[in-house]
Amino acid sequence: MKTTQDFQKERLSAGQKVGVINLGCARNLVDAQMMLGRLKKNGHRIVNADEAQTVIVNTCSFIEEARKESIDTILDLVELKKQGKIKQVIVAGCLAQRYGKDLAKEFPGVDAFVGTPTLNRENMPQQMQLTPKHFAYVKICESCFNACSFCAIPKIKGKFISRTIESIVKEVKELDAQGVKEINIIGQDITAYGMDVYRQKSLARLLKELVKVIKNIEWIRLLYAFPSHVTDELIDVIAQEPKICKYIDMPLQHISDHILLEQNRNITTQQTFELIQKIRRAMPQGFVRTTFITGLPGETDVDFEQLRNFVKESRFERVGVFVYSKEEGTLAAGMKQQVPEKIKKSRLDSLMQDQQTISSEIQQSFVGRTLKVLIEEKEKDSSETYIGRSEYDAPDVDGVVYVRSKKPLKAGDFVQVMITDAYEYDLAGIVE
Repeated sequence: MKTTQDFQKERLSAGQKVGVINLGCARNLVDAQMMLGRLKKNGHRIVNADEAQTVIVNTCSFIEEARKESIDTILDLVELKKQGKIKQVIVAGCLAQRYGKDLAKEFPGVDAFVGTPTLNRENMPQQMQLTPKHFAYVKICESCFNACSFCAIPKIKGKFISRTIESIVKEVKELDAQGVKEINIIGQDITAYGMDVYRQKSLARLLKELVKVIKNIEWIRLLYAFPSHVTDELIDVIAQEPKICKYIDMPLQHISDHILLEQNRNITTQQTFELIQKIRRAMPQGFVRTTFITGLPGETDVDFEQLRNFVKESRFERVGVFVYSKEEGTLAAGMKQQVPEKIKKSRLDSLMQDQQTISSEIQQSFVGRTLKVLIEEKEKDSSETYIGRSEYDAPDVDGVVYVRSKKPLKAGDFVQVMITDAYEYDLAGIVE
């Protein structure tokens, strides 16, 4: 399959106005930043998608809902091309990587399907940052070798690859020099980082190197940790390093031994309990974000009740729930005892109702406390209200803190906020 570089050499004239529509996760966002960085370097003008001659849609195909969003966006762009409002449509990303040949037949109005950029072990290509100036995503690895039965990522992304520590440190030093205040470490499985290039789990080692070189960056956040790869050393580094957020995004997916085995998660119920206890002991004030899947083939009422009880007892600070999506080419897709959609959805609703109660109680516990908050933007139609995040809130996926301040603030400022009000997922307070 062609790369974006191949396409621009063959089909994009110099100086053409190019825009991107990015769909999916933060990992996709980094891919989009790399695409635009290359395009800009080669003389193309980067503009908003509604001003572009050529529009690149960076697609996601992780689950059915994401594929539908990608297809709908492609249809909209093809229609705009028919109307003469844009000249070319390029489909990039996971959907193109996996189904490019089939999609080319279905969408003749698309000029090219170009797949995803390749992560380079030694050098990160120049990126055009799409995030606000005060925070950035740093992708340290690509793909995954866990072979979870429900997941198609290894089939889409190929072989697992880690960047070198030197490459990552160089990128973070550059971001630090630009005044970035928060970096979010991402990858499909950041806890496997280094297992290919260093032959051992090396995330803790990487973090120790990063905290040595940063000056402006005050928060390092870890996203997408695989439970069975979380080491005692990693937990200790997160707990002890002041600049590492006491927040870990660790998708558990289930708690029943039966389902964990069917999911091929390489962890047991008991090991999961022990891991959570280690994290809680090391970081009593820390937050755990996790996700669960309802309706994996063979999930019984007993399995689900075990999951519900686990969520109630564990009182996770952040929880997301997804219904099982039958993904072509995965082991789970061929399993018997597929759970009806109605039951999957009912289980999701029950789990989320349980978590909403827990979340509200946790949020209320912040009232009267002071939190360090990173300001994101000014609230529209208000002269004294700003929107920010605490170290317990990842960009775009968690809640926000509404901040009242008589003193003018700007994006990237850190302020101490006395929390006065709590809502289901958000907080509000006053600058001290």
